[in-house]
Amino acid sequence: MSTTVLVIGLMVFFAHFLSLQFSRTNIPDVLVLMLIGIVLGPLLGIVSPDDFGKVGSLLATIALVVILFESGTSLNLDVLGHSIGTTGFLAIACFVLTTALISAIGMTMLSLELMPALLLGLTLGGTSSAVVIPMVNALKLSEKPATVLVLESALTDVLCIVGVFAMLQILTQGDVAAGKVVGGVMAALVFAAIFGVVGGIGWLMVLGRVRDFPNTISSTLAYVFIVYGGTEALGFSGAIAALALGITLTNFEKFGLDRIPSIDRNIVALNEVDLLFYRESVFLLKTYFFVYLGISIHFGAIGPATVAVVMVLLVYAMRLLLTRVVFRDPTYTLRDTAVTSMMAPKGLAAAVLAALPLQYGIVGGEVIRDTTYMVVLFSISLSAVLVMAYPVPAVRNLYSRLLGKQPGDTMKVPAFVPPPES
Repeated sequence: MSTTVLVIGLMVFFAHFLSLQFSRTNIPDVLVLMLIGIVLGPLLGIVSPDDFGKVGSLLATIALVVILFESGTSLNLDVLGHSIGTTGFLAIACFVLTTALISAIGMTMLSLELMPALLLGLTLGGTSSAVVIPMVNALKLSEKPATVLVLESALTDVLCIVGVFAMLQILTQGDVAAGKVVGGVMAALVFAAIFGVVGGIGWLMVLGRVRDFPNTISSTLAYVFIVYGGTEALGFSGAIAALALGITLTNFEKFGLDRIPSIDRNIVALNEVDLLFYRESVFLLKTYFFVYLGISIHFGAIGPATVAVVMVLLVYAMRLLLTRVVFRDPTYTLRDTAVTSMMAPKGLAAAVLAALPLQYGIVGGEVIRDTTYMVVLFSISLSAVLVMAYPVPAVRNLYSRLLGKQPGDTMKVPAFVPPPES
């Protein structure tokens, strides 16, 4: 027990060191943490996911919820409004194209039937919030592309989950209505967002009274878990609700609540101490989340691993072309556009969904699981390598040609005009 406690303490200090190195060398801390998990788990066999029991998956869920909530508190509603169209197009286009591409590869290279191949494509169609958001924050992108990437990862998580369960229903029961699937996706998004906004307004009105009690700095996070759990229990997306809750808590003035006297006098906003606590919580949870993810990686046969490499390379090439189309606006710098093209990693959501086909007895379930685990590992690794390589002039010039942007592209700022002399 003492050794375990010692390792936990050392891991936190090591994570601080990795964060510092990320800012200096562009070596992503999330990749190093995941590699530590791989060494401890699949390679040396010191620990396994079974050693964590339900605590492991619970920790992963808590980490995802807190990461999304904290990210929501840093989003500006004005920027969100201007980027929602770009987000929707990028998220849906990338999800559909990735699903189609991986499904086609699954049929041709893995000999999967159409439906299992489509199931594999849906599992890997999105991007991972838990990977994208920490990397975006560390890279300090401009506000608008950062918002696009955060929202895209949250939206595609919902699309993956709904799509996989709909496909499992088709394969096990033989029938599902297309309208029901679309309606389920829309309900999961819209109602979850409503629950998050309403929940945020309600919490702002009682936060002042809660602060009168001792030791309440963590009460907001507890409330986030309540909103998440309640939304999930009703059949909607708790992740989207957590994101919407965070946005509401720091953008309530944009809703006009401060102009309603009966409400305004009861509202107490989050302070800097609260926000600092949330950022520190994200740091700690992220550390153990990625180690757990590495421990959970399952190394299968060489065939799925080879196919996974092909899938990752083609998906990233497709995303680069798609990003060039979506980010044609000159307000997006070359760096913002290039980093957006790199952000297609898969994460724990894909790894969890990958285990379901085998549990449901789907033909090819083992191939789906092993291939997904390899894609998760390779995609996170490729994102990390691309981020590290981008500062190299030759790499930056290559992205400049591929994306059709000059290295000096930047946001257009009006020239300063001095005031007339009185």
